[in-house]
Amino acid sequence: MLYAILGSLMILCATPLAALFAGHRERMILGIGTFGNLFACVLGVSASLFALVSGEQIFLKIPWSLPIGKIAIGLDPLSSFFLVCIFLVSGLSALYGKGYFIHYQGKKWLLSPVFFFSFLVASMVGVVIARNGILFLAAWEIMSLSSFFLVTFENERKEVVKAGVLYLMASQAGVVFLFVLFTLLSRVSGSFDFNTFQMSSLKMPGLANTCFLLALVGFGTKAGFWPVHIWLPEAHPAAPSPVSAVMSGVMIKMGIYGLLRTLLFFGTPPSWWGGLIIGIGIVSGVLGVLHALTEHDLKRLLAYHSVENIGIIALGIGLGLLGQSLANPMIIFLGYSGALLHVLNHGLFKGLLFHGAGSVQHSTGTRNLDALGGLYRFMPMTGTSFLIGSAAICGLPPFNGFISEYLIYRGAFQGSFYFPTLWGLFALAIVPALALIGGLAVTCFVKAFGIIFLGNPRTEKTTHAHESNIFMVIPMIIGAVLCFVIGVFPIEMIYLTAPAADFFGGSFTAAEPAVNSLLMITYAAAVLFILIGLFYLLRRGLLRNRKVEKSETWSCGYPAYNPRMQYTAASFAEPVLAPFAPLIYSRIKHQKTPLGYFPEKAHYEKHLGDIASEKWLLPGIRRVVKILSQFRIIQQGRLQLYLLYIAATFAALLIWVLIKGGY
Repeated sequence: MLYAILGSLMILCATPLAALFAGHRERMILGIGTFGNLFACVLGVSASLFALVSGEQIFLKIPWSLPIGKIAIGLDPLSSFFLVCIFLVSGLSALYGKGYFIHYQGKKWLLSPVFFFSFLVASMVGVVIARNGILFLAAWEIMSLSSFFLVTFENERKEVVKAGVLYLMASQAGVVFLFVLFTLLSRVSGSFDFNTFQMSSLKMPGLANTCFLLALVGFGTKAGFWPVHIWLPEAHPAAPSPVSAVMSGVMIKMGIYGLLRTLLFFGTPPSWWGGLIIGIGIVSGVLGVLHALTEHDLKRLLAYHSVENIGIIALGIGLGLLGQSLANPMIIFLGYSGALLHVLNHGLFKGLLFHGAGSVQHSTGTRNLDALGGLYRFMPMTGTSFLIGSAAICGLPPFNGFISEYLIYRGAFQGSFYFPTLWGLFALAIVPALALIGGLAVTCFVKAFGIIFLGNPRTEKTTHAHESNIFMVIPMIIGAVLCFVIGVFPIEMIYLTAPAADFFGGSFTAAEPAVNSLLMITYAAAVLFILIGLFYLLRRGLLRNRKVEKSETWSCGYPAYNPRMQYTAASFAEPVLAPFAPLIYSRIKHQKTPLGYFPEKAHYEKHLGDIASEKWLLPGIRRVVKILSQFRIIQQGRLQLYLLYIAATFAALLIWVLIKGGY
């Protein structure tokens, strides 16, 4: 199956080259790009699923004349699972992009998104199958650069360029830690090949701990762990919606993959590794959903939910690490299986939600929640799909988000019982954290769905909304169906995660009683939908001979309904956010209090922001930039001066070598 995946990789690389021959015929460019990417993804997901089910493990070296030596690639259950996620989410987004980018015809050259989208997917595949540190980093950099150009597709907008630069800075800052990580590993093993990196964390605890922390920062920056997530709520809204779906759905998961792959280089991990990742998961999950509640921009709201769900995945990984350190195969399986399944589930429902957000923006021209309202009557397919995605991301049964969170819940309860006291408390802390995250997520998506799709239009542009074209609707329908199918048939999906979870020392047999309890979800879902069907038939029968009319919502005795009577995003979220005020950055921008007995005007505007970016990281970055700007004096624009710098550098290096050599 590795050769089939290599075939899909070649198709992805050939697609933009084929689109070049279309010249400036933009419909043809888009058609070639869509067909090529979709065909590659269908081939890739089929081969990956077969390799995952069969448990295929293969290692291959391809001769290469460059200094890195041979290209080492491979396939194992962990790679196969992530390849399924990559190809599935990217294929749906490629189809969605056909309907999305056609609206830019005549405004932008469409070869750019086709070219960089293909290379983004190809580079993610390269990251997952790489078995050499140099090849891994090369694919990682291609992934970062191609996604940067996709983020800045609408580079005529200043805020888009700013978001793209911030994303590129964060990517390059993170990759510095990865360079150091692979350099340390290669110095010990004598090679950059992954199969030589195997070492015991007990025999070399200092190096193992250092490598773990380097991986946590380097890969965590890409994944979006708090507080190194600050690029994420800027880049995701700036990117076109199909790109946002891929970046949020699978690209940030490359950080999760990289962290998991690094953990395989070591033997039994120390318990504090698991405790640290659980702590990061709790903070990322809670603060991610809190900041989502503060947002009025739909895509920024969804971006912060990526931070939240990465936190949930971290909880599963941390639980699995604790299971490894304490030699409990059942909890290893439940933790890693829950984390891996949430990787897939988040890719599906977050892709669905970003596609829905793109359809809303395309139809109304805005992402501002307070400018929307009443869209369900104009966009029923988008509204229904968005509702299913909202229920799934909140972890509500019978949708897929519930299944992966249930596994983590179950593992946390079991861990609190079987682990020693200290680590049992860490496991037990997962339970209230997940409950709080789930409750806040429900509140956030009641706000989002209610304000966007229910009520009446708040602005004139909303009254002219319309359903999206078929290329945009079909991927949303497929995504919604998959969210439901996984939720109703959970055991089959856990069979897919089992080979990868067993790779870390888990045992499906030990966890089988906990897994089988999910059968009750299937039975309950069947009963629920039978009851819904019966009530629907009963309602139709009772209303058959009655006149049914539609009218406006009762407006509390006012003679005319006014959109200003409806909840705004801020008014809905304010009571929920009040207890968490110390965790949120807030600043009153404008305030004019009412004066006199009959005040004519009053105005109040408060800015809610991310405390990590507003108070910590961005001020620090600005100080560094200010200091570095003082060195611009050395950039005179004269070639002779630059040659002098080079000569001085060579002289300094020569002196250093002579001193070091003892001459």
